[in-house]
Amino acid sequence: MMATRDSREMLGREDRHKDRPRVVIVGGGFGGLRLAQVLEDEPVQVTLVDRRNFHTFQPLLYQVATAMLDPAAIARSLRAILRRQANVEVRLGTVTGVDWAAKLVLLADGTPIAFDTLVLATGAVTSDYGIEGVAEHAFPLKSPEEALRLRHHVLERFERTLADPARIESGELTFSVVGGGPTGVELAGALVELIDNVVRKDFPGLDVDRAHVVLIEATDHLIDPFHPRSRENARHTLESRGVEVRLGTTVEAVTADAVHLAGGAVVPTRTLIWTAGVRANPLADRLGLDQTQGGRIVVEPDLSVPGHPDVFVIGDLAASRDLDGNLHPQMAPLAQQGADHVAAQLRRRRQGLATDRFDYRNKGVMATIGRNAAVAELPNGLRFRGRLAWVMWLALHLQRLVGYRSRFEVLTSWAWNYLTTDRTARLMVGAADEPSTRR
Repeated sequence: MMATRDSREMLGREDRHKDRPRVVIVGGGFGGLRLAQVLEDEPVQVTLVDRRNFHTFQPLLYQVATAMLDPAAIARSLRAILRRQANVEVRLGTVTGVDWAAKLVLLADGTPIAFDTLVLATGAVTSDYGIEGVAEHAFPLKSPEEALRLRHHVLERFERTLADPARIESGELTFSVVGGGPTGVELAGALVELIDNVVRKDFPGLDVDRAHVVLIEATDHLIDPFHPRSRENARHTLESRGVEVRLGTTVEAVTADAVHLAGGAVVPTRTLIWTAGVRANPLADRLGLDQTQGGRIVVEPDLSVPGHPDVFVIGDLAASRDLDGNLHPQMAPLAQQGADHVAAQLRRRRQGLATDRFDYRNKGVMATIGRNAAVAELPNGLRFRGRLAWVMWLALHLQRLVGYRSRFEVLTSWAWNYLTTDRTARLMVGAADEPSTRR
């Protein structure tokens, strides 16, 4: 069969790109995907490597876990996103190391990928801080698979309690969230709404009033990046909706049926969700590069690696700092701005110019607490809360989703939930290896 004109033109462009400088990006998250996209019109050949074939909008994973959204609404194939870019190739694989002398990225299957410029953008993973039992018994929330396992587990608690109401006494319906950052606050608020608005209707024969959400935070406040008034508003809103907020409380150990707190207090629970912190992706530990706290890779002011000017690190993996020497926050906007910066530095180098310092611009922070409740702060000092902040949060997250299909699906689900208080994505799936199946 003869190739069409469009396919012949595409093949021709790909052949021409083979002689271009090779930019290999490891990681298809916010930073890696953004960099691949902004390099579309640059004279380079891009290879994007990720162990998954899709990009996930992580800020909405908690809504998958609490039955508001299905994973497909917030995840999209990397190939589908990038298929119109003739200078981009997507490779599925797990990076195990780098041969610095030969300038090769090494995959788990033994395949090497040559590079002229390497950009590391593998993000962060959940950190358990070495606390006993967390790795075995807690639920992290960094991927669609983890969100589905958590959703199944939460709904299963009610099914089991309906069959045996005595389970309530042992904490079957106590849902503990550790970590009072934006994810923990959003998740705690969403769990309460799931229980009050959905579970109560689905289980009329169950004493749903016995269900209990506990939010545990080691510091004396919630949502650390925010102003004290916003923090207090978040705490007050959660408590008014039935969440028990425990501030200044640290976790000493976790078992299959309890959380053990400093001072000897014990919270009987079969569900512990861990949102207390992150560390750099384990790949950073295998590269032989200098690291700082949380495993982040030390970088120069321009985000290149000391001693490796053709290697850049962006996003959560990079130990980039502000002018005062403080580490930048590990947030999606940091990764995207880092991607834009690296693209600009590659352009400067081609023009024979020196690279610039990375200047992170804080565009504000937001966190939703639940229906008609959120807090939002802008860099100019303006602060919003309540329904207006909630609408701002909705609009921003819709705008940041990748693709019109995802935006339409999420908007439709949000509208249905708002009008009916119902959540349609409550199928119990993805539980093959969740903690509850091992005990």
